[in-house]
Amino acid sequence: MQSKLVGLIKDILTTLIIVGVIAGGGYLLTGTWPFMVAVQSGSMEPNLHIGDVVFLVSPEKKEIVTYLEGKENGYKKFGDYGDVIVYRPNGDSSRTPIIHRAITFVHKGEKIGSYVAENDGYLTKGDNNPVMDQPLLSKPVKKEWIVGVAVFKIPYIGYFRLLFS
Repeated sequence: MQSKLVGLIKDILTTLIIVGVIAGGGYLLTGTWPFMVAVQSGSMEPNLHIGDVVFLVSPEKKEIVTYLEGKENGYKKFGDYGDVIVYRPNGDSSRTPIIHRAITFVHKGEKIGSYVAENDGYLTKGDNNPVMDQPLLSKPVKKEWIVGVAVFKIPYIGYFRLLFS
């Protein structure tokens, strides 16, 4: 009985160490936490699907290329021009982060159509959405509200995580 208990404790400690090494290594490599997220909605279809796991890097480690810049220089990520970012709407950590494409960077007071930017930041939009996120979901996204820049995905393995959300 005691040898089984010792074996169980060793297994638990080994698992905790492995998880700690993966989490710590992921943070050191990417500069952000969390460094991977599961896509929860269809707003980025057809380029990102519900259940895809997306790996992120800090915006400090990767310059964000907007849709307009990408269209100019041919840079594409996840099937369209520009980078996809994960951000906290209005910097509010109690709200679910949003994963959408950075369309352009605006300055406070700049007019885009009928919208006047309330602050400097990125205008964002889901690839499957008819309108931009601003002003309905968030003000223009400040750099400090960005959790990370999406760099690659693993299709559908995030479904398991979503089952427990």
